[in-house]
Amino acid sequence: MVRKWPFRQLDVKNAFLHGRLKETVYMQQPPGFEDSNAPNHVCLLQKAIYGLKQAPKAWFQRFSEALLHLGFLGSHADSSLFVHRHKGDIVILLLYVDDIVITGNNLMLLHTLISQLRTHFAIKDIGSLHFFLGIEVVPYTDGIYLSQVKYANDILKRTMMHCARAIHTPLSQKNDFHVATGSPVDAFDYRSIVGGLQYLTLTRLDLTHAVNQVCQFMQAPTTTHWQGVKRILRYLTGTINFGLRITSRSSLQVVGFSDADWEGCAITRRSTTGLCVFLGTNCISWSSKKQHTMSKSSAEAEYRALASLAAEITWILHLLQHLGVSLASPPVLYSDNISALHLTSNPILHARTKHVELDYHFVREKVTVGAMITKYVPSATQVANIFTKALTKQQFQFLRSKLGVVSLPTSSLRGNESEFHKE
Repeated sequence: MVRKWPFRQLDVKNAFLHGRLKETVYMQQPPGFEDSNAPNHVCLLQKAIYGLKQAPKAWFQRFSEALLHLGFLGSHADSSLFVHRHKGDIVILLLYVDDIVITGNNLMLLHTLISQLRTHFAIKDIGSLHFFLGIEVVPYTDGIYLSQVKYANDILKRTMMHCARAIHTPLSQKNDFHVATGSPVDAFDYRSIVGGLQYLTLTRLDLTHAVNQVCQFMQAPTTTHWQGVKRILRYLTGTINFGLRITSRSSLQVVGFSDADWEGCAITRRSTTGLCVFLGTNCISWSSKKQHTMSKSSAEAEYRALASLAAEITWILHLLQHLGVSLASPPVLYSDNISALHLTSNPILHARTKHVELDYHFVREKVTVGAMITKYVPSATQVANIFTKALTKQQFQFLRSKLGVVSLPTSSLRGNESEFHKE
């Protein structure tokens, strides 16, 4: 997006039928096509069919082989990403089952490769990228806007919450999810709604922590947890047209923020790690996740969060390298805990971290060799705070705007390229 390349969307018709089976698979004769001379015989499948467990794998192998034949190379960082390079030109292809997004810096090469793919598969060229996996892609003057307005509306209508009174934050500062109160509710409905909210966090970063909290009680939800879900839905009602802004006016500097809520879970006493990674001004990765073990101090919890951030950035660097993107300077990791920052660069403090698993010292190695830089950021401007704890209305809205979660003008729900409203 920073380089303003065109995005095209393709669709493969009857994708799974293209897969070639390597295993021996038999099936009964289909109704209406039985052989009257041999009614007890079975069919030996040579190609995959829908409903077969091997079909997705067989289709992906078939498609991968075709791409490799055309000169594409698969990415080790993401198995669904393929890159084609030719005399300084580059074409990037992303596959999700039978949906394809393709882009590149040479339109002629792009059309040539699409034509070559048509010789192998029945491919429909949908045109410019507008709607992909439930995510609407709306272009505007300086980039694109990703939203799931229709999907969010469907959730609200399914729960009869589309007319509910709106609220300013998705999570109450005095929530008591971890307290065993309330009577049981229908677990199936609870999981269905919360699962839908999980998918909504693909473009609604501001919901990530609240959804993470209600997801922890899928096994035996109560009315207390359902009230938490209803609060998220009430917040969604008032921010239905919000989504993620991706601007082309951005650098290629990688910056990450990590934070931890020490012993935030009253049941397990484990902390929550929150992190987000920016490529220039665009947030490209985020997470809110409970840590696997307890931490003896807030510094240790923050150190574990930094290690998780370092691992995420390392994966992103591998991805950027495969895409041919080189960084002018090492990535910068921001934390609001000075003790945790000291742990990343001061080996004298090793005695205090003997109980910490070795893999968490991964971030220290990166800092030592100069591959990453750690810096302090005040808690008031720590963007990752929004992924670890419930915040006040003012602080929540401030950090939400920093993440690029903004409102699309109501007149631009399809194709308007006017500027976005800023909070």
